Amino acid sequence: MRMRKIMVLSLMLSMAFVVAAADAPRDGQTAPDFKLQDQNGQWHSLSQYHGRWVVLYFYPKDETPGCTTEACTFRDDLLKFQALGVQVLGVSLDDTRSHAAFAAKYHLPFPLLADTTHQVAATYGVLTSFLGLFHYARRETFLIDPQGRVARHYRDVDPKANAGQVLSDLAGLRGASGSAG
Repeated sequence: MRMRKIMVLSLMLSMAFVVAAADAPRDGQTAPDFKLQDQNGQWHSLSQYHGRWVVLYFYPKDETPGCTTEACTFRDDLLKFQALGVQVLGVSLDDTRSHAAFAAKYHLPFPLLADTTHQVAATYGVLTSFLGLFHYARRETFLIDPQGRVARHYRDVDPKANAGQVLSDLAGLRGASGSAG
């Protein structure tokens, strides 16, 4: 009887996480455009960065341990990204007010985009929920090339290592494409 309860509980927990139906854009595909506001109320679209490399990283929630670690790692490596002409954009479902407080507290000098309608997270295939009640973006990153195509999609992101992995891959990709972008 106890084993049956454990199996039922296990099944219920596995079903508690509902993944969005949309598939993520694959490497080589055009990255979906979007228009979102940042923590300062400024609008950003992917198309405005055409001709540049873009790191579009999705994260679940402002002020949580993993998200803070990831954001601060991008902050600490930002000069390296800027030296390569790369734009870093963070995206979560939090609103601009939450992003403003998060950015101010941790001195985050790059845009944090507010996907309050969940549309961008869904389009990129990262929207998920817990028990259908609490929606959030899974921690995934897209490296987008200067032509607006997905160069790399990072699914299993380690918050401490994400920025370093993207920087490492950028060196090889930029050389392979011949694009100083």
